[in-house]
Amino acid sequence: MAERESAVHVEDGRPDAATEAARKRERQMLELQRERILDERTSNPHRRAALEAALKDIESKLAAIS
Repeated sequence: MAERESAVHVEDGRPDAATEAARKRERQMLELQRERILDERTSNPHRRAALEAALKDIESKLAAIS
């Protein structure tokens, strides 16, 4: 499967449709996770720190696939 997702059209150097679809699904999943974290409210400092760390991780993954 990884081979298929990394396939590139030889003629024009663009990613194939399967790669683009996988990237789009990944982006949508990360955006949903980001929204859930942003919607969660807590007064617990440990939980808040964990949410902030998760948000930072998600945002770095989003930046990497953009």
